[in-house]
Amino acid sequence: MTSNTWMIDADDAVLLLIDHQSGLFQLVRDMDYTTLRNNVITLAKVARIANIPTITTASVPDGPNGPIIPEIHQSNPDAVHVPRSGPINAWDHRPFVEAIENTKRKTLLIAGTLTSICMALPALSALAEGYKVFCIVDASGNLSQMATDLTIARVTQAGAMPIDTFALMSEVMKTWDRPEAMDFAKVMVDHIVPAYGALMDFHDAAQKSVK
Repeated sequence: MTSNTWMIDADDAVLLLIDHQSGLFQLVRDMDYTTLRNNVITLAKVARIANIPTITTASVPDGPNGPIIPEIHQSNPDAVHVPRSGPINAWDHRPFVEAIENTKRKTLLIAGTLTSICMALPALSALAEGYKVFCIVDASGNLSQMATDLTIARVTQAGAMPIDTFALMSEVMKTWDRPEAMDFAKVMVDHIVPAYGALMDFHDAAQKSVK
């Protein structure tokens, strides 16, 4: 079966969660705090369900940028954290790149706060080194909508593919005919589409009524 260049192969993917820190979250103006946080948690959970290696890193966590939000590693205890100090672009920190190389995978799913820096700079660097890159825009808060629009244009022109959290989750899940289907569904209901839970409840009630 020929792989589709434009879609995610979960068996070749690595999730990179870059600088999702409590201090940086206070600077986000292009989406609300709860949505951003839920989307990041969703990615951590989906990666664990789908066995996608996850790598996190933080910029100056002991300073005003603050620590990584705890739900990431609580939701995905297998995630590898690569501490760094100094480099703004995580790709300039060699241990971070080595952690990616150690996975032997070439598709990067990148989210970072702030979008135009923490997400975009590693994405551009990875593209230059031949990686296939998906930029998860709604899990990467930014200073303004204008800054986000400019960043999407920039990374797209460079060859990255912008994507949203729910689309990524669906693409990774691929089919309802899998043992983990209800695990994915729970993540959807808990963090992305709560109304889907009501739909499931209605369906269950209707099925019981028929019986």
